Amino acid sequence: MRIAVVNNFFPPRPGGSSHLSAALAERYAAAGHEVLVLTAAYQGAPDEEERDGYRVVRLPAMPMPKLGLSIDFDMAFALARPGNLRRVSRLLTEFAPDVIHQHGQFFDLSWISGQYARRHRTPVLLSIHTRLESPDPKYAALFRLLDRFLVRPLIRRFHPRYVIMDELAARYCAQRYGATTADFEYIPVAVEPSRFDGTPELDVRARHGIGDAPLIVSLGHVIPLRDRIALVEALPTILAKHPDTRVLIIGRVYYDAYAKRAAELGVAHAVISTGVVPSAEVPAYFAAADVVAHDLQGGGFGTASLEAMAAGRATIGTVTETNFPAVHLRNWENFVLARPDDPADLADAVIRLFDDPQEREWIAKRQRDLVYSHFTLDVVTRQHLAAFDRMVKERA
Repeated sequence: MRIAVVNNFFPPRPGGSSHLSAALAERYAAAGHEVLVLTAAYQGAPDEEERDGYRVVRLPAMPMPKLGLSIDFDMAFALARPGNLRRVSRLLTEFAPDVIHQHGQFFDLSWISGQYARRHRTPVLLSIHTRLESPDPKYAALFRLLDRFLVRPLIRRFHPRYVIMDELAARYCAQRYGATTADFEYIPVAVEPSRFDGTPELDVRARHGIGDAPLIVSLGHVIPLRDRIALVEALPTILAKHPDTRVLIIGRVYYDAYAKRAAELGVAHAVISTGVVPSAEVPAYFAAADVVAHDLQGGGFGTASLEAMAAGRATIGTVTETNFPAVHLRNWENFVLARPDDPADLADAVIRLFDDPQEREWIAKRQRDLVYSHFTLDVVTRQHLAAFDRMVKERA
């Protein structure tokens, strides 16, 4: 097949969807398919390159202006640059894809490539990486309006099939975009466990002066839907039992309410914010952790958390046991579940893991086995390719 992969986010830009789209493109090419990646320009990356057996074209794009709001994101839009509509159409016409794999429903490259797909009756698979939701009522209302009056009308024009990574995504696509189960491909998010093999050379504990203290690692950009406030509010209880505990919050901070709350509670000394770290250093940060806690508001269980499980670290989530289609999670058997936005329940889970290193290691091993069974890139790539094959045959 000829597969066009479309994502405004792509390496070297950090982020889960960025690295997943690159990893899938590499595996599509390794399986013998022709692959073209269309993405937005980013910080001096070459306009065009050949990498890992496929071609990448980066289109001129305008960064979203920073307005000092909690929804300021590092995003760039290709529609802001004249000529990109024609260029994308030309690139896709020359490549003549059998299928288009779009990442991100509210990115303009998805909309542009969707126009091509509609004209040429090219099947589209759309991965929903981020739901337009917010705990802030003002932003929640704004996002609902954007979904209803902008995103839904645009994507319905080219009738994609939706990659459903978890039960929250299924509910979201049904409610916001009118999708039905007939439009769904149940494929979980994927990680590459092999990158966590071996012993990292970087000593994270020495870098941050942590020593042998109990360490919670929380990896991922800080946004309202992953605000870390529950983790900060759990700290007084955790510190009462394990007073040397430290928390590393890793990622770009778009929403700093957690830092203000830590100061109010007198636990700011236990919280270290590192900012963004290179992807190559992530294994070292997980290796240093005793516990990982990232997705704590009931908004899903993303790439960073699955990578922590792949690295063999006890990882806490706030989803349900039925979160992943065809994967049964069992609390304190192959997973660690806490109630969403519940600092007391989170503190209990962390303390139990700190108190019993044997149980912590046993849980971590079961979580790692779960990743190898259901969430590796090899498994997920096969599921994507099978979906493409069905879509191409249905079109024919």
